Amino acid sequence: MSTPRLTPTSYVVLGLVERCQPATPYDIKQVAELSTANFWSVPHTQLYTECARMAEAGLLDEDREDGGRRRRTYRLTVAGRAALEQWSSEPAEELYEHRDLGVLKLFLGGDPAALAEAQLALHEAKLAEFEETARLEMPAGMRLALESGIGHEKEFIRFWKRFGDKG
Repeated sequence: MSTPRLTPTSYVVLGLVERCQPATPYDIKQVAELSTANFWSVPHTQLYTECARMAEAGLLDEDREDGGRRRRTYRLTVAGRAALEQWSSEPAEELYEHRDLGVLKLFLGGDPAALAEAQLALHEAKLAEFEETARLEMPAGMRLALESGIGHEKEFIRFWKRFGDKG
């Protein structure tokens, strides 16, 4: 069995299965919405297809119910764990894609003062969500990723306050 090309989505699936196993694609989708989707979005349909692809490659074990909805449940294999560990130990060699609708509107001539109120509300709400999540117990890597998100939200708040009445 040849190893398929692994993408960041592949590693999201492997990592979330490792954290939640046994896990259905629906379980993975739910956990992704609360965690990795805050910094790496993956369409939920892709999570389903990627689980099957990783199972076919021998990186996940698949269990399928005999009857009913024939739900699939996945566990990480030894090969899957090795692939995830190797990938996560390598340095990242590219920056993230910054996709922010407010910044795009600024770039295209939007009025900063008109955008600031809504942008501040969005970033303050996300910061509050992250700070609430930070009260939970979690593995060190998840905590560090969360701290990164908190820092980004604080910076966005600082930036947008320059243009609003709160400045």
